[in-house]
Amino acid sequence: MHSDLSAAAAGPQQFTQAFTDGWQGLLQSLPGGAEATAASLLRLAPEKLQAVQQQYLQEATALWQQGLAGGITLADRRFGSGAWGGNRGAQLTAAFSLLNARTLAALAEAVEGDEKTRARIRFAVEQWSAAASPSNFLASNPEALQRAMATGGESIARGVQNLLHDLRQGHMSQTDESLFEVGRNVATTEGAVVFENELFQLLEYKPLTAKVHERPLLLVPPCINKFYILDLRPENSLIRYAVEQGHRTFVVSWRNPDESLAHKTWDDYVDGAVIRAIEAVREIAGADRINTLGFCVGGTLLGTALAVLAARLKEAGQPASALPVASATLLTTFLDFSETGVLDVFIDEAFVRYRELQFGGGGLLKGQELASTFSFLRPNELVWNYVVGNYLKGETPPAFDLLYWNGDSTNLPGPFYAWYLRNTYFENRLVKPGEAEVCGQKVDLRLLKLPAYIYGSREDHIVPVGQCGGGAYAATRYLPGKRRFVMGASGHIAGVINPPAANKRSYWVRDDDALPPSLDAWLAGAQEHRGSWWPDWAAWLKPHAGRQIAAPKAYGGGQYQPIEPAPGRYVRQKA
Repeated sequence: MHSDLSAAAAGPQQFTQAFTDGWQGLLQSLPGGAEATAASLLRLAPEKLQAVQQQYLQEATALWQQGLAGGITLADRRFGSGAWGGNRGAQLTAAFSLLNARTLAALAEAVEGDEKTRARIRFAVEQWSAAASPSNFLASNPEALQRAMATGGESIARGVQNLLHDLRQGHMSQTDESLFEVGRNVATTEGAVVFENELFQLLEYKPLTAKVHERPLLLVPPCINKFYILDLRPENSLIRYAVEQGHRTFVVSWRNPDESLAHKTWDDYVDGAVIRAIEAVREIAGADRINTLGFCVGGTLLGTALAVLAARLKEAGQPASALPVASATLLTTFLDFSETGVLDVFIDEAFVRYRELQFGGGGLLKGQELASTFSFLRPNELVWNYVVGNYLKGETPPAFDLLYWNGDSTNLPGPFYAWYLRNTYFENRLVKPGEAEVCGQKVDLRLLKLPAYIYGSREDHIVPVGQCGGGAYAATRYLPGKRRFVMGASGHIAGVINPPAANKRSYWVRDDDALPPSLDAWLAGAQEHRGSWWPDWAAWLKPHAGRQIAAPKAYGGGQYQPIEPAPGRYVRQKA
């Protein structure tokens, strides 16, 4: 954009053209981009354009002056090393890169059009700005050049080796994956597989207390990831924590779909997996009712399954109290998809129809496509940071269990994915009584009168907590039973995986458990507490778990006999 100084000085018309030419290509890369690039949607508000133009010229002039005087300060971690600070040319290049990014973002806000168009432009601008950073290129990264000279070119050779390795494995390394093995140093809580079908294995964990609650606990993790996000290490394992609280704990471990599952649907996952797991846990424990927990998509599947069970009871003339589930915990879960955050830029009729044509009749959505999509929601942290470290500097990324899990991707059956896109993200049918049909039943969340613990993360970019009326908080409006809402600090994963022993972050609750219509109104009466929300959840769950009984001395029971030790075969399958 250095050359755009002249365009900016020449006047608004030239200045506009200099940027909108680039936007055309950026927007074309997004779903629905062809529609969004219509000239009528890319008009800039004249008064906002003039303000952006003047601000750009002022800041650019100031940067040149500071650069000549050697006084530029770069408040961005990408340019934080001494190599950048000691190179005046690199400083100026980085400073103009940051100015360009700010200016493009301001221009995106100046677009006259609907909010979805502006959101798409913001997303495209973010991707372009992140990709065009001078830190991403060897010739303009003084730190990488300095490393190359200091090592006699060895860092470049290692970088090439790292690139070839990642090309062979099919994804970018975010951690040293050679240091991790499922069942050895992640997913290590002791247990056994006590049931399996073509969709999932059911894991039961060894009790760590002499007595357990009579109502067991079933956890349903997202099927777009491996279950062991809930069991990374003993010190941060939500599964182990539940076991330590005296719950007889079971977990669904999803099979990583291959072509044999390419025709599976949302109905199959609801009936053949979640409802089947509920039945198996009840039969194993000899319990009329169990407690359940769903995380992310697992929570959406759980909520759908409970609605199907409730509809079946109603159809049979049985009361809602006959539901075989005593309580539901929903962690960062969408039931209401009216506020889907940055993911909304991908969703429109054209995109959904394209995916239905592509996958509606069968096929697999590859795990790497899903992983790449989620990584590019945070491009600097989850993409370009590793391009620079792995390839330009020749570094081996540090060992980090969470990032190992993040790279262990899973496929999705095409028909499952197509139904999910249409009925949730696009048409938001689950919260419209009777509009979504699953397993032959009309979904009506109003039938679910069971107690619910609903958790949302304040900085979650995948399931927003609900500042705009949807998100995680919105579930409180559709579940009619007694509900408790809790908001944790941090994001989609770090907010959930926050063990008490770490004494990190914080969470917010209301002592009166009031649930006003908006999250802002809820926050007005909420109190912040230091540390983990897990003990709050444990205290809430205990009254719903029944009396204490002797812990079982063996896994399973009856027809449900141990098949193999946890974590089982399914979790080890690669996409």
